[in-house]
Amino acid sequence: MKTISKLHYITQEIPGKTHWQLAEEACRGGVEWVQLRIKGKSEDEWLDIALKTLAVCEKYGSKLIVNDNVAIARETNADGVHLGKTDMDVTEARRILGDNAIIGATANTWNDVKILAGKMVDYIGLGPYRFTPTKEKLSPVLGLAGYEYITRQCAAQKVKIPIIAIGGILKTDIIPLLEAGVHGVAIASSIGLAPGVPEAAADFIKLLNHKPDALTNSR
Repeated sequence: MKTISKLHYITQEIPGKTHWQLAEEACRGGVEWVQLRIKGKSEDEWLDIALKTLAVCEKYGSKLIVNDNVAIARETNADGVHLGKTDMDVTEARRILGDNAIIGATANTWNDVKILAGKMVDYIGLGPYRFTPTKEKLSPVLGLAGYEYITRQCAAQKVKIPIIAIGGILKTDIIPLLEAGVHGVAIASSIGLAPGVPEAAADFIKLLNHKPDALTNSR
């Protein structure tokens, strides 16, 4: 079974910073998993950004997961791909990328999770936790109760795929979400828009590893 990080840092379009600069700052804070999320770019731009971000990840020994784009993931030899609900099917992506690639997929409901559990998916990005402006066409928010329900169903049905919570997650949400049974979280703005990106990343990592001092300091 592949090792899935507890913290998935997602890059985004931020004025004055490139995706690879954001990745570098996050990795300096200890991030070991970067998801490259690019919207509205040509394939050539995609490839250039992906290669520069991959170089940063390799420098720090971090994994690079490409959002949506299986072709770019294959061309750059990234560690894997994350597929949205309207992207390529997991089975086809697995055929293209091979068994060693990490393939994650998006779910919004327990039924989505059940469907993905029958495919060769390595983790599930489940959300949204709350409203977030970084995602277009947002699905209904789950809230903490939604995660508790779905993780209970996973336990009952012996679904052991790691669940990654996503969608407007703050530092104060980490402990409740872990207690609800999720494996980890995916974070964009709470790290990328923070005054100090490395420091924000380090705080999330401490919380995800249940460091009591980090929980105290985050309040």
